[in-house]
Amino acid sequence: MRLVVDLNRCQGYAQCAFLAPDVFAMHGEEALLYRPEADEAQRGRLAQAAAACPVQAIVVDAVDAPAEAASGER
Repeated sequence: MRLVVDLNRCQGYAQCAFLAPDVFAMHGEEALLYRPEADEAQRGRLAQAAAACPVQAIVVDAVDAPAEAASGER
């Protein structure tokens, strides 16, 4: 699963770091650090973190394998 944070929009409220500290962390008072790739098991926390962002700077996007590889067909 992939996530993207619009760092130009982020205002450093740190709600995401509070809700998903394994993925998000504040560096200083304003700079957000995050892991762009996350485990599927963290989907619930990441959805909560994205919803809690006051400026909606977080997008959680599942990365799917190509249909051909997933189905085993050629």
